Amino acid sequence: MSADRETRSQARAIYRILCKTYPNIRCELDFTNPLQLLVATVLSAQCTDKRVNQVTPALFKKYKSAKDYSRAKIEDIEELIFSTGFYHAKARNIKGLAVKLQSDFGGKVPSTLEELITLPGVGRKTANVVLGHAFDIPGITVDTHFGRLSRRFEWSDSKDPVKVEIDVQKLIPEKEWTNLSQRMIWHGRRVCHSRKPACGACPVAKICPSVGIGEMDKEKAKALVKTDKDFR
Repeated sequence: MSADRETRSQARAIYRILCKTYPNIRCELDFTNPLQLLVATVLSAQCTDKRVNQVTPALFKKYKSAKDYSRAKIEDIEELIFSTGFYHAKARNIKGLAVKLQSDFGGKVPSTLEELITLPGVGRKTANVVLGHAFDIPGITVDTHFGRLSRRFEWSDSKDPVKVEIDVQKLIPEKEWTNLSQRMIWHGRRVCHSRKPACGACPVAKICPSVGIGEMDKEKAKALVKTDKDFR
């Protein structure tokens, strides 16, 4: 078996384990339409989804359309999103993307990667979140968790999110890209932490090439594992 085939086989085995471990995945940002998800994802940069979900109800109540955001004063948006951090830049981006949605897309959120990344503050990560969860179009979302796990699983050796995305696309069927992304992110948040991964409580440990970099004692590792209530 070639190295590429071995990596593909290992990747799919890991994905099967993640599917069993996290059967009921969902986007952890609260939204009811593509615009809400787009705005929430912009707000989630350097901020927890839990905090974003605390902020967005008031924001979404006041601004219901791209036109509403495009006509808003920057200071008014800032006041509502202050606690998400980097609120000056985020407010400018939200108003800016709304203006572009109005001028270029009839006020609607586009459903292609190429169009989404033309919006202010929207990169490939945000675009793939919106595509996958608002439009059911497969995409790989390479955030800090996905990138870290991809390197630990030896699916990619790159820290460039685009390169990681391309590397992983070769390993997992396209129809599973969105679900893979969500499960990788969940696993990174709950078990495979950046500084102290809970290796001793990890369901992937038996086939993970990086097993042992974190806590191996089962009881100590279990204490490190986070649960859904930590994120809601």
